[in-house]
Amino acid sequence: MAQSLIVVPTYNERDNVRDIAQRFLAALPGVELLFVDDNSPDGTGQLLDELAATEPRIHVMHRAGKLGLGTAYVEGFGWGLARGYEYLFEMDADGSHDPKYLPQMYALLEDGADLVVGSRYVPGGGTENWGLGRKLISQGGGLYARTVLGVDVRDLTAGFVGWRRAALEAINLATITSNGYSFQIEMKYRALQKGLRIVETPIIFVDRRVGQSKMSRKIFLEALTKVWGLRFGRR
Repeated sequence: MAQSLIVVPTYNERDNVRDIAQRFLAALPGVELLFVDDNSPDGTGQLLDELAATEPRIHVMHRAGKLGLGTAYVEGFGWGLARGYEYLFEMDADGSHDPKYLPQMYALLEDGADLVVGSRYVPGGGTENWGLGRKLISQGGGLYARTVLGVDVRDLTAGFVGWRRAALEAINLATITSNGYSFQIEMKYRALQKGLRIVETPIIFVDRRVGQSKMSRKIFLEALTKVWGLRFGRR
Protein backbone atom coordinates (compact mmCIF):
# COMPACT_ATOMS: atom_id res chain seq x y z
CA MET A 1 0.00 0.00 0.00
CA ALA A 2 1.12 3.54 -0.73
CA GLN A 3 2.35 5.42 2.31
CA SER A 4 -0.60 7.17 3.97
CA LEU A 5 -0.94 9.74 6.74
CA ILE A 6 -3.95 10.80 8.80
CA VAL A 7 -3.77 14.37 10.08
CA VAL A 8 -5.74 14.86 13.32
CA PRO A 9 -5.98 18.31 14.94
CA THR A 10 -6.48 18.25 18.71
CA TYR A 11 -7.49 20.72 21.38
CA ASN A 12 -8.57 19.33 24.75
CA GLU A 13 -9.06 15.78 23.48
CA ARG A 14 -7.16 13.90 26.20
CA ASP A 15 -10.09 11.58 26.88
CA ASN A 16 -10.31 10.59 23.20
CA VAL A 17 -6.86 10.31 21.70
CA ARG A 18 -5.71 6.97 23.08
CA ASP A 19 -8.74 5.13 21.70
CA ILE A 20 -8.70 7.17 18.48
CA ALA A 21 -5.06 6.32 17.84
CA GLN A 22 -5.67 2.59 18.28
CA ARG A 23 -8.73 2.57 16.04
CA PHE A 24 -7.18 4.67 13.28
CA LEU A 25 -3.97 2.63 13.13
CA ALA A 26 -5.93 -0.63 13.00
CA ALA A 27 -8.19 0.51 10.16
CA LEU A 28 -5.65 0.77 7.34
CA PRO A 29 -2.47 -1.31 7.07
CA GLY A 30 0.66 0.80 7.41
CA VAL A 31 -1.13 4.11 7.92
CA GLU A 32 0.57 6.68 10.16
CA LEU A 33 -0.93 9.43 12.33
CA LEU A 34 0.08 13.03 12.79
CA PHE A 35 -1.63 14.74 15.72
CA VAL A 36 -1.48 18.54 15.56
CA ASP A 37 -2.01 19.78 19.09
CA ASP A 38 -2.70 23.44 19.85
CA ASN A 39 -1.15 23.47 23.33
CA SER A 40 -4.22 21.84 24.89
CA PRO A 41 -4.53 22.91 28.54
CA ASP A 42 -5.93 19.48 29.48
CA GLY A 43 -2.62 17.75 28.73
CA THR A 44 -3.54 16.21 25.37
CA GLY A 45 -0.11 17.03 23.97
CA GLN A 46 1.76 15.31 26.79
CA LEU A 47 -0.34 12.17 26.43
CA LEU A 48 0.26 12.14 22.68
CA ASP A 49 4.00 12.34 23.28
CA GLU A 50 3.71 9.29 25.54
CA LEU A 51 1.81 7.38 22.85
CA ALA A 52 4.34 8.39 20.18
CA ALA A 53 7.22 7.17 22.37
CA THR A 54 5.84 3.62 22.20
CA GLU A 55 4.36 3.60 18.69
CA PRO A 56 6.56 4.68 15.75
CA ARG A 57 3.55 5.27 13.50
CA ILE A 58 2.34 8.12 15.74
CA HIS A 59 3.79 11.59 15.26
CA VAL A 60 2.99 14.78 17.16
CA MET A 61 3.22 18.42 16.12
CA HIS A 62 3.00 20.94 18.96
CA ARG A 63 1.81 24.47 18.27
CA ALA A 64 2.00 27.50 20.54
CA GLY A 65 -1.73 27.93 21.14
CA LYS A 66 -5.21 27.62 19.71
CA LEU A 67 -4.45 28.69 16.16
CA GLY A 68 -7.44 27.19 14.37
CA LEU A 69 -8.53 24.14 12.42
CA GLY A 70 -7.53 25.41 9.00
CA THR A 71 -3.94 26.23 9.89
CA ALA A 72 -3.65 22.92 11.75
CA TYR A 73 -4.52 21.01 8.59
CA VAL A 74 -2.36 23.20 6.36
CA GLU A 75 0.67 22.69 8.61
CA GLY A 76 -0.08 18.99 8.98
CA PHE A 77 -0.43 18.51 5.24
CA GLY A 78 2.80 20.42 4.68
CA TRP A 79 4.56 18.13 7.16
CA GLY A 80 3.24 15.07 5.32
CA LEU A 81 4.06 16.33 1.83
CA ALA A 82 7.63 17.11 2.91
CA ARG A 83 8.02 13.50 4.05
CA GLY A 84 6.70 11.88 0.90
CA TYR A 85 3.30 10.50 1.92
CA GLU A 86 1.20 9.65 -1.13
CA TYR A 87 -2.26 9.84 0.46
CA LEU A 88 -3.20 12.23 3.26
CA PHE A 89 -6.44 12.03 5.21
CA GLU A 90 -8.09 14.57 7.49
CA MET A 91 -10.14 13.29 10.41
CA ASP A 92 -11.55 14.57 13.71
CA ALA A 93 -10.32 13.45 17.12
CA ASP A 94 -13.78 13.32 18.68
CA GLY A 95 -14.95 9.94 17.38
CA SER A 96 -17.36 11.40 14.82
CA HIS A 97 -15.41 9.91 11.89
CA ASP A 98 -15.53 6.12 11.89
CA PRO A 99 -12.24 4.69 10.59
CA LYS A 100 -14.09 1.71 9.09
CA TYR A 101 -14.58 3.92 6.02
CA LEU A 102 -10.85 4.40 5.46
CA PRO A 103 -10.27 1.28 3.28
CA GLN A 104 -13.04 2.35 0.88
CA MET A 105 -11.69 5.89 0.69
CA TYR A 106 -8.19 4.56 0.10
CA ALA A 107 -9.48 2.30 -2.69
CA LEU A 108 -11.16 5.25 -4.42
CA LEU A 109 -7.92 7.23 -4.31
CA GLU A 110 -6.08 4.24 -5.74
CA ASP A 111 -8.74 4.07 -8.47
CA GLY A 112 -7.98 7.61 -9.62
CA ALA A 113 -9.89 10.05 -7.44
CA ASP A 114 -7.93 13.19 -6.58
CA LEU A 115 -9.83 13.58 -3.34
CA VAL A 116 -12.47 11.47 -1.63
CA VAL A 117 -15.13 13.04 0.59
CA GLY A 118 -16.75 11.02 3.35
CA SER A 119 -20.20 12.41 2.66
CA ARG A 120 -23.27 12.62 4.87
CA TYR A 121 -25.48 13.78 2.02
CA VAL A 122 -25.22 11.16 -0.70
CA PRO A 123 -27.37 7.99 -0.74
CA GLY A 124 -26.30 5.75 2.14
CA GLY A 125 -24.85 8.60 4.16
CA GLY A 126 -26.35 10.30 7.18
CA THR A 127 -25.92 11.46 10.76
CA GLU A 128 -26.62 10.00 14.20
CA ASN A 129 -27.61 11.78 17.42
CA TRP A 130 -28.28 15.11 15.74
CA GLY A 131 -31.26 17.23 16.67
CA LEU A 132 -33.55 18.73 14.04
CA GLY A 133 -32.01 22.18 14.46
CA ARG A 134 -28.49 20.99 13.77
CA LYS A 135 -29.64 19.01 10.74
CA LEU A 136 -31.37 22.06 9.30
CA ILE A 137 -28.35 24.29 9.88
CA SER A 138 -25.95 21.79 8.31
CA GLN A 139 -28.07 20.95 5.28
CA GLY A 140 -29.19 24.55 4.79
CA GLY A 141 -25.63 25.82 5.04
CA GLY A 142 -24.47 23.25 2.54
CA LEU A 143 -27.21 24.17 0.08
CA TYR A 144 -26.35 27.85 0.51
CA ALA A 145 -22.65 27.25 -0.19
CA ARG A 146 -23.33 25.01 -3.21
CA THR A 147 -25.70 27.59 -4.67
CA VAL A 148 -23.35 30.56 -4.20
CA LEU A 149 -20.34 28.68 -5.56
CA GLY A 150 -22.22 26.86 -8.33
CA VAL A 151 -20.86 23.40 -7.50
CA ASP A 152 -22.55 20.04 -7.02
CA VAL A 153 -20.49 18.49 -4.20
CA ARG A 154 -23.19 17.40 -1.78
CA ASP A 155 -21.15 17.70 1.43
CA LEU A 156 -18.95 20.76 1.02
CA THR A 157 -18.40 21.10 4.78
CA ALA A 158 -17.33 17.48 5.31
CA GLY A 159 -14.23 17.08 7.46
CA PHE A 160 -13.49 13.43 6.66
CA VAL A 161 -11.51 13.69 3.42
CA GLY A 162 -8.73 11.78 1.67
CA TRP A 163 -6.32 13.59 -0.63
CA ARG A 164 -3.85 12.47 -3.24
CA ARG A 165 -0.58 14.33 -2.64
CA ALA A 166 -0.65 15.74 -6.17
CA ALA A 167 -4.06 17.29 -5.42
CA LEU A 168 -2.75 19.11 -2.34
CA GLU A 169 0.25 20.31 -4.32
CA ALA A 170 -2.01 21.55 -7.13
CA ILE A 171 -4.22 23.76 -4.95
CA ASN A 172 -1.19 25.44 -3.29
CA LEU A 173 -1.83 25.29 0.45
CA ALA A 174 -0.16 28.68 0.92
CA THR A 175 -3.17 30.31 -0.78
CA ILE A 176 -5.75 28.90 1.64
CA THR A 177 -7.12 31.70 3.83
CA SER A 178 -10.00 30.10 5.75
CA ASN A 179 -9.34 28.98 9.29
CA GLY A 180 -12.70 27.81 10.61
CA TYR A 181 -15.76 25.99 9.34
CA SER A 182 -15.21 27.50 5.89
CA PHE A 183 -11.81 25.80 5.54
CA GLN A 184 -13.48 22.64 4.31
CA ILE A 185 -15.49 24.58 1.75
CA GLU A 186 -12.47 26.47 0.46
CA MET A 187 -10.33 23.35 0.06
CA LYS A 188 -12.93 21.59 -2.05
CA TYR A 189 -13.67 24.69 -4.09
CA ARG A 190 -9.97 25.22 -4.84
CA ALA A 191 -9.76 21.59 -5.96
CA LEU A 192 -12.69 22.06 -8.33
CA GLN A 193 -11.11 25.23 -9.72
CA LYS A 194 -8.05 23.15 -10.60
CA GLY A 195 -10.20 20.58 -12.39
CA LEU A 196 -9.52 17.86 -9.85
CA ARG A 197 -11.77 14.84 -9.55
CA ILE A 198 -13.81 14.73 -6.33
CA VAL A 199 -15.59 11.51 -5.38
CA GLU A 200 -18.11 11.36 -2.54
CA THR A 201 -18.60 8.13 -0.64
CA PRO A 202 -21.32 7.70 2.01
CA ILE A 203 -20.52 7.75 5.72
CA ILE A 204 -22.61 7.88 8.87
CA PHE A 205 -21.43 10.81 10.98
CA VAL A 206 -21.91 10.20 14.70
CA ASP A 207 -22.06 13.17 17.05
CA ARG A 208 -19.11 13.34 19.44
CA ARG A 209 -19.45 11.25 22.59
CA VAL A 210 -16.85 12.98 24.78
CA GLY A 211 -16.00 16.67 25.21
CA GLN A 212 -17.53 19.74 23.64
CA SER A 213 -17.97 20.81 20.03
CA LYS A 214 -15.60 23.52 18.76
CA MET A 215 -18.38 24.99 16.57
CA SER A 216 -19.51 28.53 17.39
CA ARG A 217 -21.80 31.13 15.84
CA LYS A 218 -18.77 33.17 14.79
CA ILE A 219 -17.28 30.21 12.91
CA PHE A 220 -20.60 29.49 11.21
CA LEU A 221 -21.07 33.12 10.15
CA GLU A 222 -17.52 33.15 8.77
CA ALA A 223 -18.49 30.29 6.48
CA LEU A 224 -21.60 32.11 5.24
CA THR A 225 -19.63 35.20 4.28
CA LYS A 226 -16.49 33.42 3.06
CA VAL A 227 -18.28 31.72 0.17
CA TRP A 228 -18.92 35.09 -1.49
CA GLY A 229 -15.23 35.91 -1.34
CA LEU A 230 -14.46 32.54 -2.91
CA ARG A 231 -17.10 33.04 -5.59
CA PHE A 232 -15.68 36.38 -6.69
CA GLY A 233 -12.04 35.44 -6.29
CA ARG A 234 -11.20 37.49 -3.21
CA ARG A 235 -8.58 36.04 -0.87
